[in-house]
Amino acid sequence: MNSIAKAFENGKAFIPFITCGDPDLETTGKVVREMAANGADLIELGIPFSDPTAEGPVIQNANLRALSGGVTTDKIFDFVKDLRKDVKIPLVFMTYANVVFSYGSEKFISTLKEIGIDGIILPDLPFEEKDEFLPVCKKYDIALISLIAPTSANRIAMIAKEAEGFLYIVSSLGVTGTRSEINTDLSSIVKIVRQNTKIPCAIGFGISNPDQAKKMADLSDGAIVGSAIVKLLEKEGRNAPSSVGSFVKQMKEAIMK
Repeated sequence: MNSIAKAFENGKAFIPFITCGDPDLETTGKVVREMAANGADLIELGIPFSDPTAEGPVIQNANLRALSGGVTTDKIFDFVKDLRKDVKIPLVFMTYANVVFSYGSEKFISTLKEIGIDGIILPDLPFEEKDEFLPVCKKYDIALISLIAPTSANRIAMIAKEAEGFLYIVSSLGVTGTRSEINTDLSSIVKIVRQNTKIPCAIGFGISNPDQAKKMADLSDGAIVGSAIVKLLEKEGRNAPSSVGSFVKQMKEAIMK
């Protein structure tokens, strides 16, 4: 069984995101360890890409900072190998299809297995084209995690039926980023998901405070937060790890209430 399921075994899951290498991989390692120590159930690690189409300005800028600092996919693979010496919670990569293609799909995905990555999210991969990667992901027991957006409409059931790991439900139209409020009818989306799969679902995009996280986790099996954490890193740089740890603790406590 893919270990992603473990993230959802003890109540609502809190899933933070961080861009690897922003501002450097040493800081990323400290942040990941703080997040794991303060209640993160699963962590999304972003592999920087020059054209991250699903991201808003906050995470776009983090990608550019990381790439400017000389981060490469191979350096991130070595970094995760070291991380796995003591970080035991599930880890998934979020990146773009071109990163996998240019590295070589089989080589990329087999390396994920070697270094201890449990799944991969490719936001620019249409559901209808997932067979480009699915067979090799299955070969190495790497969950290819699907996204469901407010525009998925009559495709929700189809995506849910074939889901692996967990389903990432996008809360709002547009790109990632913090939002003052989330008005999508998410309960209807979750209802269709529940009718079609036993795989857990978590809601992300736009969640920036404990109240929003609790509302999203109450509707689903967990909350995903990225931009709010990346903003802390942008603001505090190498001093950010303890602040991120405190933020994660606050969010996890909120969703468990």
